[in-house]
Amino acid sequence: MNFDPIIIIITILVIYFVCLLFIFLHSLIQVDLVYHYLRAQRLKKHNKTLSLQEFPLVTIQLPIYNELYVVERLLKAITSLDFPKDRLEIQVLDDSRDETPQIIAAQIQALKNQGINITHLQRPTRKGYKAGALAYGLEIAKGDYLAIFDADFLPEPDFLLKTLPYFSDNKVGLVQARWSHVNENYSIFTRIQAFNLNGHFSIEQQGRNAGGYFINFNGTAGIWRKATIQSAGGWHSDTLTEDLDLSYRAQLQGWKFVYLEDVVAPSEIPVAVEAIKSQQYRWSKGGAETARKHLLNIIFKSKLPWLTKIHCTAHLLNSVVFIMVLCLSILSIPILLIKHTYPEFSLFFTVINVFFLAFINLLLFYFVSTTNKSSKTSDRIIYFVFTFPAFLCFSMSLALQNGIATIMGFLGKHTTFVRTP
Repeated sequence: MNFDPIIIIITILVIYFVCLLFIFLHSLIQVDLVYHYLRAQRLKKHNKTLSLQEFPLVTIQLPIYNELYVVERLLKAITSLDFPKDRLEIQVLDDSRDETPQIIAAQIQALKNQGINITHLQRPTRKGYKAGALAYGLEIAKGDYLAIFDADFLPEPDFLLKTLPYFSDNKVGLVQARWSHVNENYSIFTRIQAFNLNGHFSIEQQGRNAGGYFINFNGTAGIWRKATIQSAGGWHSDTLTEDLDLSYRAQLQGWKFVYLEDVVAPSEIPVAVEAIKSQQYRWSKGGAETARKHLLNIIFKSKLPWLTKIHCTAHLLNSVVFIMVLCLSILSIPILLIKHTYPEFSLFFTVINVFFLAFINLLLFYFVSTTNKSSKTSDRIIYFVFTFPAFLCFSMSLALQNGIATIMGFLGKHTTFVRTP
């Protein structure tokens, strides 16, 4: 069978154009978030600081799985929270299969002797993984609010005092804090991750929240109103990103989320490359699974404003960028051959130059997230100049893995939940 080379060429050009267009449109959404972020920074100076008028009963949930090296540190941080002991309930949701339960048991006995209300909860199976553990604890939680912390987090003593006042608005269902990174300077890989996460927690979360768009619970360092979780249907384990899934279900019901950039929860970034890859795989696949679950309802059935629908679409399809980057990489050599062999397509190559703006938009996004900090501006600029190229290279290296993960998520292919070591 003979194929017309012109048809093949046009097919390649169309695919290439669609990939560039998607990335360009996605970058425009990022620019809009930069605008809302900068606007929020200006308005922040005029915001009033809220204070806690009473001490509600709070349940702190600590989902644990094989965390023998950090669990003692976590328990020390949690029991150091500045909050009345009789208004705190601590649940250690322990699914561990190593020596961690013995360490926890010894720690808990000592803490109980100090009058701390702490419970060691173990399930016979890991059904539902983290979502299952949180659901298990939710059934017996006594608090009206549930604060969740992963094992590698170290909340500041005033965390609850700074976050709980926002629940005075009965429509608020979640308050999310920003992550910081205690081991950011451990290696080039931790610096790249921090660079990327700082963009998310500064521009994306603050920008979406300031613009009135949907944000997401980040799985840790946040407080839920228990009624919000219950009314949204509880924790589901049918996606790898149970936090994103519940966030969308709750906000589609009308619950408001609050993001506090100035409330910081220190944490550790994965240091091993394999751990980074497994985390990225889970986020990419889970995002696609959540999009598969909710996106059509958001677009066609919800009564959300059209701009909110656009931002929801960009948010849930964020990992599709990896597929587009992968396609562009595969097509790069054929595109070069076409450009130099078929001059009749010169107009196409002139037109696509406009998509270079996508790179400028990306540059702007990370430049603002890096330089708009309290530290010395010149130091942040130098940090940006050296880290941004490394971040681009590392992101490119993940395109194949994350692209495959995204495709599997859209296809509904089941994979086992793999925690970040």
